[in-house]
Amino acid sequence: MQITFLGTGTSHGVPMIGCDCSTCRSDDPRDRRLRPSLLVTADDGTSLLVDVGPDLRAQALTHSIRRVDAIVFTHGHADHILGLDDVRRYNSLMGSPMRLFGDALTLEEIKRMFGYAFDSNTPQGGGIPQLELIEVRGPFTVGSLHVVPVPIFHGKRQILGLRLGRFAYLTDCSAIPDSSWDLLRDLEIVVIDALRRKPHGTHFSLDEAVAASRRIGASQTYFTHMCHDLPHAATNATLPESMALAYDGLQVNIAE
Repeated sequence: MQITFLGTGTSHGVPMIGCDCSTCRSDDPRDRRLRPSLLVTADDGTSLLVDVGPDLRAQALTHSIRRVDAIVFTHGHADHILGLDDVRRYNSLMGSPMRLFGDALTLEEIKRMFGYAFDSNTPQGGGIPQLELIEVRGPFTVGSLHVVPVPIFHGKRQILGLRLGRFAYLTDCSAIPDSSWDLLRDLEIVVIDALRRKPHGTHFSLDEAVAASRRIGASQTYFTHMCHDLPHAATNATLPESMALAYDGLQVNIAE
């Protein structure tokens, strides 16, 4: 199974509009962060997108993503769903509606934001994404991929973390409830939200993310959803040996 980090930034992205800080002006390509998204590709070619933000088209072109079997949404905030209209291209490529997995609240937010796609009065054709909504109520499969939901908190809102085999993805996380720690045992790789160094109400700070990583005990931790307060090289130099900031385009492989 291959994991491709399509975007590792916040809702603003990095560089941020109108900012002249050293990270936003950096020449290091690892400091350029699109909105958060992940591609999981199974050994048999099954392809699962995790979230589709407003940078989906650019991400798909950069990584030549020609197959998407389904999309799972961690939650319904703009930086995680606003690329959904571009899914209509995959309707053509795959010859089928796109299956969208999410919790009940997220699916309602998608229906509200993209109401035209679900309105029978909207003229049909290649300009309308064909979407199939599937509520996540427990573990589910996409082809050969088995996905286990891991409830986490994004501020006061419970959202979906995900586990696939010995890999877990916990973006937009500010707390892990007691009931979810057992779902994070025996991981090879975990990806955790680490917004910045200062505390934040709806995201882990870097120190909080490091502490959660130590408790999880995965062989390798990658941090994601970073703002411009965390320059890649300088921040990595301060992290424990088994932890690092992820970056757009990073690919890691893990046994299925």
